[in-house]
Amino acid sequence: MRIAYHVSNREDARAAHQRLKAAYGEASLDEADVLVALGGDGSMLDALHSVMGRGIAVYGMNFGSIGFLMNEPDEDGLPERLERAERAAIHPLRAVGRTVHGGPFETLAINEVSLLRETRQTAKIRISIDGKVRLQELAADGVLVATPAGSTAYNFSAYGPILPLDSQLLALTPISAFRPRRWRGALLRHSCVVTLDVLEPEKRPVSVVGDNKEFRDAETVTISEAGDVTLTMLFEEGRTLDERILLEQFTS
Repeated sequence: MRIAYHVSNREDARAAHQRLKAAYGEASLDEADVLVALGGDGSMLDALHSVMGRGIAVYGMNFGSIGFLMNEPDEDGLPERLERAERAAIHPLRAVGRTVHGGPFETLAINEVSLLRETRQTAKIRISIDGKVRLQELAADGVLVATPAGSTAYNFSAYGPILPLDSQLLALTPISAFRPRRWRGALLRHSCVVTLDVLEPEKRPVSVVGDNKEFRDAETVTISEAGDVTLTMLFEEGRTLDERILLEQFTS
């Protein structure tokens, strides 16, 4: 098995990379059968972005703080464990938008696409689903759309729901909603198209953030599941992403 590595800047991750490379060799990403990410969940997201369109599965070893998307850092018998690993296929979100200056932007996000206020003033956002306005004005710090894979990340911290991987749902979750004060968000079919229009975008500037990419001074963004893009994560037997999502709901 030809293994490529994506390594974080942590000292323990770099040291593990040297040991793994000595034991099992290292291939370039163009030649690899699998990409092993050494780091935390951020490194896993970076690794997944690096293989979009390549059809290469990604296996994560946790050398970070949380490691929800990662496996334990066991270096013994790695090729055999990769062969036995269980696969989880996910689709990212596609965000297509425009800034107040007229500049277009587009990005893919594995966890979530979030809109965040840039200044002390509350963001005001109109929410449309499949072309129909569902909330004329949300006054909040922001709002996000999360995938099932990302539902335990920022979405969960914002009191959004945890979604099973095969639920075929997206979470639409407000961030510190001021008005409507009691609105807690919505569960949407995975095929829904969400349009978020920033109201008073010059007075109340808002950024769009998709995983690790930020687009400032956004005016509008449309978010949908990128069904044409499939990413594959590998997990140790009995520790699939579905199992982790389930366990997270019983963790205090």
